[in-house]
Amino acid sequence: MQVLMFGWEFPPHISGGLGTACLGIATGLSANNVKVLFVVPKKHGNEDAGEIKVVGAGDVEIPLPYAHTEKLQETFSYFEVNSPVVPYHSPETFAVSAQTSTVESKQTSHGPIMRYPFTGGYGKNLMKEVWQYALTAAAIATQHNFDVIHVHDWLAFPAGIMASAASGKPLVVHVHATEFDRSGSNINMQVYETERLGMLKADKVIAVSELTRKVIIDRYSIPPEKVVTIHNAVLPVAEKHKSLPSKPFNEKVITFAGRITYQKGPAYFIEAAAKILRVDKSFRFVMAGSGDMLKAMISYAAQLRISRYFHFPGFLKGAELEKLLAISDVFVMPSVSEPFGIIPLEAIRAGVPVIISRQSGVQEVLQYALKIDSPDTSDMANCIHALASYKGIHRLLKRESTQELNALNWEKQAYHIKKVYEHLTSTY
Repeated sequence: MQVLMFGWEFPPHISGGLGTACLGIATGLSANNVKVLFVVPKKHGNEDAGEIKVVGAGDVEIPLPYAHTEKLQETFSYFEVNSPVVPYHSPETFAVSAQTSTVESKQTSHGPIMRYPFTGGYGKNLMKEVWQYALTAAAIATQHNFDVIHVHDWLAFPAGIMASAASGKPLVVHVHATEFDRSGSNINMQVYETERLGMLKADKVIAVSELTRKVIIDRYSIPPEKVVTIHNAVLPVAEKHKSLPSKPFNEKVITFAGRITYQKGPAYFIEAAAKILRVDKSFRFVMAGSGDMLKAMISYAAQLRISRYFHFPGFLKGAELEKLLAISDVFVMPSVSEPFGIIPLEAIRAGVPVIISRQSGVQEVLQYALKIDSPDTSDMANCIHALASYKGIHRLLKRESTQELNALNWEKQAYHIKKVYEHLTSTY
């Protein structure tokens, strides 16, 4: 079986859990004898591909006049918005990805061809790139043989719709997050409509948790029988990352890692830290990541007079993140709304017990984690202090959560995805 897969990012070029999940899914499918052609807007050349074939949409030549352009225009209403849509973007890289570029075209013996350039980022031209990605996807779908189309998150939904229309092959959309997770009640309607259209056009919708499945059914009016839940997993640690440093100081290290946005609850983490430090100074807190609230959180820690106990190392990935987790005593994910949350699984993989919010999808698969309500900073502080201070609880959660993690792997989860493919191809 062969799958044509579209996603906006692929490791090591990631902004969060989306790219990590895409690698895990593609790797798991390969282990289940499914050949994966993974299309990203921009290929960098050093992707962690393995047996997965990665193609950059910016490298694809499109014949002109292109037959599917008219069909695309009939399918979508395209308009520009005055404000940038930056769901996974950091202030540090906004200027780079916001640069404009021009379409390349040339004449060949077979007629005129064109090629769209892509930044692959989340800048002010994001919706334009989503549109061009969809056009390119339709061309790719006519140039390759495959059985099913699988797309990840709303940025790739238009590409999946057009690839399906061009090829006549079934479409699976994978919802890793919704606009309600990213924006709360203040949603961007253009993003919402793109998400809803993708789910309506799909032959099957995969949700990363029951929490997300309920949002898809209730907020997007998608028939329940169309939506299946397949939880995320985590890849094993690469051999080169297993030799990790010991902790360079005596204080207990409490770690938060993720996008520093409202969705992730960073302010609650800082408030809980302040409550602990009022009674016990034997702690250090790390907030790793970048996002639109980073500067505000640095200021908030200073305002609470706890900056000397806080570290803000920026966005970490790969070996850097593994090193941080290796010296951590407790990992905390206080998300306000988290469709799944792969990072707690990565912490458990590194031997760190976790505290997670009940507003997360990952709590559905972890029994041996302390669970809190995101805004309850007193409960969060008590859980952090207890887990870091009492060795018996620490050892119990570390041991049992590792056993849970061993039963949750991408090969197993990808098997369920393959079953979705087989059902669709047998009835399409």
